[in-house]
Amino acid sequence: MLGTIVNCLAVFIGGCAGLLFKNGIPDKYNHTVMQGVSLSVILVGIKSALGSDDLLVIIISLALGSLIGEWIDIEAYLKRMGDWLEHRFSKPSDSDQSGPNQPLSTRSGGFSTGFVTASLIFCVGSMAIVGSLESGLMGKHDILYAKSALDGIVSLILSSSLGFGVIFSAVPILVYQGTITLLAGFVKPVLVPEVVSQMSATGGLLIIGIGLNMLREKKLRVGNMLPAIFIPLIYYSFKQFF
Repeated sequence: MLGTIVNCLAVFIGGCAGLLFKNGIPDKYNHTVMQGVSLSVILVGIKSALGSDDLLVIIISLALGSLIGEWIDIEAYLKRMGDWLEHRFSKPSDSDQSGPNQPLSTRSGGFSTGFVTASLIFCVGSMAIVGSLESGLMGKHDILYAKSALDGIVSLILSSSLGFGVIFSAVPILVYQGTITLLAGFVKPVLVPEVVSQMSATGGLLIIGIGLNMLREKKLRVGNMLPAIFIPLIYYSFKQFF
């Protein structure tokens, strides 16, 4: 769990640092910086998505995962958590950020938008999955340490544009990566390289969706697609069993 704890601290510290710049950066710069970050997120997703050639498994994973996610309505839970945290910790001025020149994501419901966007960016991806598995199976935290450095920088940039909610994305990171770390021993027999690459590739496609959401007004429901990441693992388990 040490790697995940360091990751959470990096996001928290980076987010706090970003808030120091929030009121000192003109809106037009915030908007352009967010566009640059969005394109970078898409690039990260593309690199991960190209890590597997088994397109059929990835397509099926996205379809089934989206059905499961819509049934659970994961995004609604994330938004409710963000709204609750906003009610508990945010000042009225934090969520009243409307303005014609501000990025779309900060105009209304800014706290929840920042929380959900940052949570998805930090939790969906190969480093979160592989790093947590390595931490749980071998007690090595190198990948999560590297992820911590990257997430700290990204959280600084995001919080300077999206606000206070980015800091609280450390909570889903702790739950998500911590759970994978603790359960790693149980799924070790099916964690062959093929499965890990399929999970990473599926996660990469979701990261592309996150980047597009940061650029576009019409949003993809990426949060409800999260179960797709784990469909390759379930598929391989059934394949081995039968």
